[in-house]
Amino acid sequence: MASWTSAKRTDARHSRAVAEQARPVSASRTVMARAMLPSDANPWGNVHGGEIMKLIDSCAGAAAQRHSRSKVVTARIDELSFVAPVIVGDLVTATASVNEVGRTSMEVGVRVEAENTLTGKVVHVASAYLVFVAIDDQGRPRQLPPLLAETEDERARMEAAKKRRELRLQRPRRPEA
Repeated sequence: MASWTSAKRTDARHSRAVAEQARPVSASRTVMARAMLPSDANPWGNVHGGEIMKLIDSCAGAAAQRHSRSKVVTARIDELSFVAPVIVGDLVTATASVNEVGRTSMEVGVRVEAENTLTGKVVHVASAYLVFVAIDDQGRPRQLPPLLAETEDERARMEAAKKRRELRLQRPRRPEA
């Protein structure tokens, strides 16, 4: 019984400490870039969508870890949109930051751009919203620090994320196949 009480007290102290440590959106901002190679593409030179998805998930996961300062797992990928093709030779850059934080989960927004390094032309190629859950060493969800939106753009993104969260909560938890 003493160990259960001790663990409960430790959890309560952790919860109070976390709540007092709001982190700015800018602290989660993460940028990852990589050149697209022939091994990333189909026979016609277009990069597979899965390669872009992998970059999106990696970049978003790093942003979530920066905010939470803990291990995170991808819980959901929402609204992944491919808006232009990526070709072999492009330098693809993903930029991610946390948009909104709940008790144990957070939404991360990612924008992906492709640069033709020969011409310098940069094109928006994909966008996505992902939901991550922070976990402790036993794999259980853990409380997140609050998010501090410092700019008007960050506040607008936070409000839009709250609306998306409400829509997500209305959907069935496990969609039927």
